[in-house]
Amino acid sequence: MDKVIEAFTGINEEGKKSRIPAKLDKALTASGVLLAIFMMAHMFFVSTILFGEKTMYTVTKMFELDFIFDGGLPIIVSVFVGVITAIFIVHAILGVRKFPTSYRAYLRIKEHSKMMKHTDTSMWMFQWISGFIMMFVAMIHLYIMFTQPQNIGPYASAHRVVSENMWLLYMVLLICVELHGSIGLYRAAMKWGWFDGENPKETRAKMLKAKKYVSIFFLTLGAVTLLAYIKIGIERADHLPMKYNPTDTIEIIKK
Repeated sequence: MDKVIEAFTGINEEGKKSRIPAKLDKALTASGVLLAIFMMAHMFFVSTILFGEKTMYTVTKMFELDFIFDGGLPIIVSVFVGVITAIFIVHAILGVRKFPTSYRAYLRIKEHSKMMKHTDTSMWMFQWISGFIMMFVAMIHLYIMFTQPQNIGPYASAHRVVSENMWLLYMVLLICVELHGSIGLYRAAMKWGWFDGENPKETRAKMLKAKKYVSIFFLTLGAVTLLAYIKIGIERADHLPMKYNPTDTIEIIKK
């Protein structure tokens, strides 16, 4: 009964303000930071295609623990994707609390943002819009990675991008994920005062500039990487999405 009263009034049985919203905010921040770090690492992983098909293949096999199990075990990738999916779902559920609960609430926030011309408020609006989009788009990608870990590689991934028309989904994901993540890291640092120092106002300006650079870097890297997969996919459009085999490449070069 105490929990029911606290849920409706925001006050616990001792008459004090409930600490649950703060705890949920901390959980939201923690899960968001984990996902943002993962997405940055993920971008570096997929961008290894820029260094050649063999490099991307080598990194893929490393994630399958090829150095322990001969040939690697794709199921390890499925387990890892499952963990990331669980964190993503928790983060999404916690984030829904921040969504406008009605059209009137949305208009109020929108007009407030216009009137104040406040950068952080505008970024927050983009966050929940992009978050809403990702609840659908990102789950498609995660499901494919979870159920088809064996199809991660230079040829199979490129085939998926072009022949299976996934390029549009990945383009939407790129914009939403990279901006959502960089904005999230910036807002978390500002909210919890991680780097305030002696002059919080100056720190905010520096952090905002850093956020812009991070966004530009990862959006550019993501766009170039996607184009690289598209190029391979177009060149191999008439081929089956067979697995890349570095020994096949060596034999072709010798011939």
